[in-house]
Amino acid sequence: MPDLYLRLHDHDDDDGAEPASPAAPLGEAATLALLREADFTASKLIPWGSNYTFAVALETGDGREQLAIYKPEAGERPLCDFPDGTLYLREHASYLLSERLGWGLVPPTVIRDGPHGVGSVQLYVEPKAERGDDHVYWGQRLCAIERLVLFDHIANNADRKLTHCLLDRDDHVWGIDHGLTFNAVPRLRTVLWQFTDAPIAPELIADLCRLREEERELRDELRDHLSRRELDALIRRIGRLVTTGVHPRLDPHRNVPYGWW
Repeated sequence: MPDLYLRLHDHDDDDGAEPASPAAPLGEAATLALLREADFTASKLIPWGSNYTFAVALETGDGREQLAIYKPEAGERPLCDFPDGTLYLREHASYLLSERLGWGLVPPTVIRDGPHGVGSVQLYVEPKAERGDDHVYWGQRLCAIERLVLFDHIANNADRKLTHCLLDRDDHVWGIDHGLTFNAVPRLRTVLWQFTDAPIAPELIADLCRLREEERELRDELRDHLSRRELDALIRRIGRLVTTGVHPRLDPHRNVPYGWW
């Protein structure tokens, strides 16, 4: 998605003072607690995208502030290939899958009530300001990008555009916008094609084997997010990657996202 600019104090910064320096990053558990419990203090509709998405400012009781992305169920547009009112659940399921893999690809995400009802709330990741040509960077065969490619195969991501790939100021690779995931039938659409037919890195195969061994725990974690049929398909995709040890071949007529780059 395009770079987002939302001042935490848009409503009271008329004195011309410079905004305060950002606080030190929180750990994962503290970040999740903030996303779940902090108050909404500002909200702006993001004008791009087919569903209602809001940039929000959150503030804790001790004055700590954080930007986040809020996607309410009520703002989801009906789709012919996904059940109504489930996209926010898929956003959270994607975070849970990324964490179970240990890959840290999806920013911390929770489900909570907000100004427009229940939805997903995800930590806002600020993109790196000077990152060169995005097409060149995301076309490289880097391990971090290979993780993202495999994640999309596992999650059956139908919407991996270039604008849904982020590199932060610390050069950490993130993926965002995971509402169109976990369909029970093949729906993969991606711009990341550089690993097609290539062997999967051994260390990533090991992660996939561990994930397959944790099938019961994975099902328990996602059973409130996905249907039984979707969970069964998820397990089959993991098993297929482990068995073949190769990145799947892609079809240029089927596996390209709408809007491409």
